[in-house]
Amino acid sequence: MKNRLKDRIALVTGASSGIGEATALALAEQGAKVAIAARRKDRLEQLAHTLAGLGAEPLVLVADLASEVEAQRIVKETEAHYGHLDILVNNAGVMYLEPVAEADLGRWRRMLELNVLSLIASTQAALHGMRARRDGHIVNISSVAGRVANPNSGAYAATKFGVVAFSESLRREVYKDNIRVSVIEPGLVDTELRDHIGHEGVRTALNGVASGMRQLQSEDIAEAILFCVTRPDYVCINEVLMRPTDQER
Repeated sequence: MKNRLKDRIALVTGASSGIGEATALALAEQGAKVAIAARRKDRLEQLAHTLAGLGAEPLVLVADLASEVEAQRIVKETEAHYGHLDILVNNAGVMYLEPVAEADLGRWRRMLELNVLSLIASTQAALHGMRARRDGHIVNISSVAGRVANPNSGAYAATKFGVVAFSESLRREVYKDNIRVSVIEPGLVDTELRDHIGHEGVRTALNGVASGMRQLQSEDIAEAILFCVTRPDYVCINEVLMRPTDQER
């Protein structure tokens, strides 16, 4: 089926690569108009060129989403540009893995701000318009790390457990407004996320594990998101937990 999202307006954060880029393309291919947000203007402009070819009328929003002000601004600019916002995909995030005893707390603080507070700020900004129209869908990207806290992932797991908890609390607040909330929890995905890891030993070990399995691809996550946002409006897919077949935990 084509054009399942015709006339729907979507905003995807962290859209300059990986899951965000694949999601923007998947939504556009189903007829959505798509705003894309990230820090890297050149990557966003390349993606926008492709989206324009799909008829998505893209809006490029360059923003550092570690700032709650920026996280709210991109929602307001999307609404101003298109008139409203139907689908918010909170995908922007980083993964800093390191032992607690050696942790760079400044790095962890940025991760908490980007992975959790930014997501909350964008969501908060979107709720007014969605409630007024009694229509909207918020998709939050968590992780298997939001279910299983492994060594060296203390703060990252804290952010992703937090996203799961926030999403469920939000769902219970807004379901009567006909707003749907979905949280996606992928396992190992073949993206540049692991490049963020500043601890060389942890990065090397994780890359070794990843290289020994058939990893999820960004398009796999995008398809899960697309499934959630194309259900009839009486169906809300609350949670999608997905791992590579080869991943144990």
